[in-house]
Amino acid sequence: MPLDITLEDDRWSDLALPDLAERAIAAALGHLGLDPASCEISLLGCDDARIAGLNAEFRDKPSPTNVLSWPAEDLSPDTPGGPPLPPEPDFTGEIALGDIAIAYDTCAREADVARKTLHDHATHLIVHGLLHLLGYDHIIEADADRMERLETEILGNLGIADPYGLDQGLA
Repeated sequence: MPLDITLEDDRWSDLALPDLAERAIAAALGHLGLDPASCEISLLGCDDARIAGLNAEFRDKPSPTNVLSWPAEDLSPDTPGGPPLPPEPDFTGEIALGDIAIAYDTCAREADVARKTLHDHATHLIVHGLLHLLGYDHIIEADADRMERLETEILGNLGIADPYGLDQGLA
């Protein structure tokens, strides 16, 4: 899988973000029937200051967030609540999916508050960001339910508990 990873914050190295990301992305793409070897993704492991700047620049929200995604192509459904469009390979057979940025500080803080491991929470956020690259969203309830269900299935296949508590009847 062509995965280009840039670590701007050394704390991500302590978590072995490259290995974590490869495993999460391969599991998610495989779950969705896509060949990980043909998909191209860039991942930035950064801190809150960097992601706040990106959030301000691209979303007019000058504050840190946990994960941001920039799809290479708009795969949003043609109709609200419909399934995302399938990504198309280029002439080389590769599928450029886009870019993801994940902020260490926010991710660590959220994991601590939720009493989750940083590894599990970062894996969840990478899967979440990847689903955004593939046209999934959570703006309307039906789409949010679909996205959460997929995240739960993918994470479950990786041995990670349901991040939404759905498997414990807490949703």
